[in-house]
Amino acid sequence: MKRVLLIIGGGIAAYKSLDLVRRLRERGYAVRVVLTQAAQSFVTPLTAGALTNERVFTDLFDLDDEREIGHIRLSRETDLIVIAPATADLLAKMAGGHANDLATAVLLATDKPVLAAPAMNPRMWLHPATRRNVDQLQRDGIHFVGPNSGEMAERGEAGPGRMAEPLEIVASIERVMAISQPGAHGQTPQKGDPNLHAATLAGRHVLVTSGPTHEPLDPVRYIANRSSGKQGHAIAAAAARRGARVTLVSGPVAIPDPEGVTTVHVETADEMLKAVEAALPADIGIFAAAVADWRVASAATEKIKKDPRSRAPALALVENPDILRTIAGAGAARPGLLIGFAAETQNVVEHAKKKRKSKGADWIVANDVSPATDVMGGDRNTIHLVTETGLEDWPQMDKHEVADRLIERAARHLEKFREL
Repeated sequence: MKRVLLIIGGGIAAYKSLDLVRRLRERGYAVRVVLTQAAQSFVTPLTAGALTNERVFTDLFDLDDEREIGHIRLSRETDLIVIAPATADLLAKMAGGHANDLATAVLLATDKPVLAAPAMNPRMWLHPATRRNVDQLQRDGIHFVGPNSGEMAERGEAGPGRMAEPLEIVASIERVMAISQPGAHGQTPQKGDPNLHAATLAGRHVLVTSGPTHEPLDPVRYIANRSSGKQGHAIAAAAARRGARVTLVSGPVAIPDPEGVTTVHVETADEMLKAVEAALPADIGIFAAAVADWRVASAATEKIKKDPRSRAPALALVENPDILRTIAGAGAARPGLLIGFAAETQNVVEHAKKKRKSKGADWIVANDVSPATDVMGGDRNTIHLVTETGLEDWPQMDKHEVADRLIERAARHLEKFREL
């Protein structure tokens, strides 16, 4: 049975941690809880204990606790430590190596991976002191999930700082558990390994395009494709969860705008290009939209009527602007990391490699959109990531998982670039 030690910090988001316990227990995890003194203003030991069916720990100098288990054993008898909510105060203490209460003593004594789910006021999250602390903790190998953007508990406050939702935290727990297992040579990644932490995009601008474009034939008909926008919207949401300022330029879709994202709605390829250019500069540009390659040379101003006495009207097509190639050639306004998508039905990888070079992109995300794959409009995707250094074949996964993995990969790329 996998074991999680959950440290609950003192914030209003502590109520979500009780649902997190329930979600973990549903999946067969054994959960122990440590409550900070501040957390006990929001969650009682009785409630946490009833949900975990385990003793709840609160005091570093509790004689019975130290005699029976001790904070050192508590820090080691687990597979993963999760801090949710991870308050600004807890993050600061962790970055400074403090150990003046049970939670911080456990964190300093552990040799297990640690996952933090920050939750605080947006100004606190964006404060230079918190940014320094998060950067230090990431260098120390601490994993992060969130925070998300949205409305705060305080009236009139909004922005990055909402604790990730319980199911998002569960997904991160499972990801960290997976990468922390012994590898092929029996080696477990150690705390401090840069491959362990979840990279942040705080202070970065991420530009994403999503969905189809509709190219009008007349006032009621148009040329389009079957893109649902699910993948592009998931990418925008994933970037926002990493703390980025996100601009999403979306064609017509039937799904809601992601929370914490500035969404610009467009119809045609020309409108999409103008919106993308207006949103520049950006640190990362991810062009996931399935832009129509052609439009009619001249759309009719009135509905085209069917006339049984004549043939169907001939449609003269002209090529739409190539948004990816245009932005690749935008000079100083070009995003530092430019990622395009290649939706193919045959020779997927070969076409993607050619597209990366011809379009001037850094990476191409290629997928097979043949009808049998159910990728267009579906909830799952199988990705081939073509980069300047080679090819990565990803297993089939949910589009939200694809988004998280792509954004993690992009954030790490920017971190390495910053270090050079």
